[in-house]
Amino acid sequence: MNGEEKRREQTSAQSAASDGSPRRPEWADGESASSYVHAERPPAPKRIVKRKERSVDEYVQGVLAGDRTMLAQAITLVESNAARHIDLAQHVLHALLPHVGRSIRIGITGVPGAGKSTFIEAFGTFLCEQGHRVAVLAVDPTSSLTGGSILGDKTRMETLARHPLAFIRPSPSGGALGGVHRKTRETMMLCEAAGYDIILVETVGVGQSEFVVRGMVDFFLLLALTGAGDELQGMKRGIMELVDAIVINKADGDNKEKAKAAQTEYNQFLHYLRPATPGWETKAYTCSALLGEGIADMWRVIETFVATTKRSGVFFDRRRQQQKDWMHAMIKEYIETRFFADPIVKEKLPMLENSVISGAKPVTAAVKELIEAYERKRSGEL
Repeated sequence: MNGEEKRREQTSAQSAASDGSPRRPEWADGESASSYVHAERPPAPKRIVKRKERSVDEYVQGVLAGDRTMLAQAITLVESNAARHIDLAQHVLHALLPHVGRSIRIGITGVPGAGKSTFIEAFGTFLCEQGHRVAVLAVDPTSSLTGGSILGDKTRMETLARHPLAFIRPSPSGGALGGVHRKTRETMMLCEAAGYDIILVETVGVGQSEFVVRGMVDFFLLLALTGAGDELQGMKRGIMELVDAIVINKADGDNKEKAKAAQTEYNQFLHYLRPATPGWETKAYTCSALLGEGIADMWRVIETFVATTKRSGVFFDRRRQQQKDWMHAMIKEYIETRFFADPIVKEKLPMLENSVISGAKPVTAAVKELIEAYERKRSGEL
């Protein structure tokens, strides 16, 4: 290929690069050459556009308007641990305070295999069809182990997730259980301000989460299965004393008679327990969430509970006590965080731990020494 041919080839390649169309070099054999490499300008780097941080007023107006996208963003804000987000979130929550507290808060827990997701979907869908706006939240203390949220909340409740009157939010990862508690409470406030009049709080995992949820809801129900005798043996009495109703799920087909027998057993057992709510008798009921049977009956029980406790004042007393308990829990969380973040505590704690482990110092003496060092530093003596 002589100089003139090379020049024509370069001109052809440049032309291809300029208009984006492929060009065959003039020297290429048209029959044997099927594809060609041609010069292209490298794509321009994509600009990362950072989302503008919203103002307090934008969050407040969006939530009050029932904007689901804005509600989700506001929840993400209150879940954030960034200092600037915490301050902004508190201003948003303060502005929304006049619009919260008007919902019925229902906690739902259950033994493994009781069909909790199926029940929540059937119950939530029923409420939406009655014209209620339903928010489903979750408390999962085990999420602190992975640092993530409960994955698949929406895929477990596909019908409810698609309903325009429903809102499902996965559990936040809050580190300690107290963090999960705080974020769920604040998420509940946002949902109430957005117009959701029924809040369903689901416990995921077992143990402490039931006590946490009892402290933030009005009505607490336990989903159970047939074979009550075996379940009662393995169930902590303390959990039974927290609930306002027991619902034996999967009461259908051949299981229907067994469910009735389990209902009788549970009611006999509940007769000897102190009720969770003064002036209310905790009872067992049956339902089939899969078939939708007993769902409407369960809602009537809850409506009766709310009417009864509002008449007696217990409903409002519990709400006030929950606010007080929440405040005290947050004070403890704040003090604990500040204490362990202090440089003096960080310096002395490992040495004192080793002294306790080796038996050189009793626990009480080690704790006293650590707290005194912290207090001296706070007083400006160190």
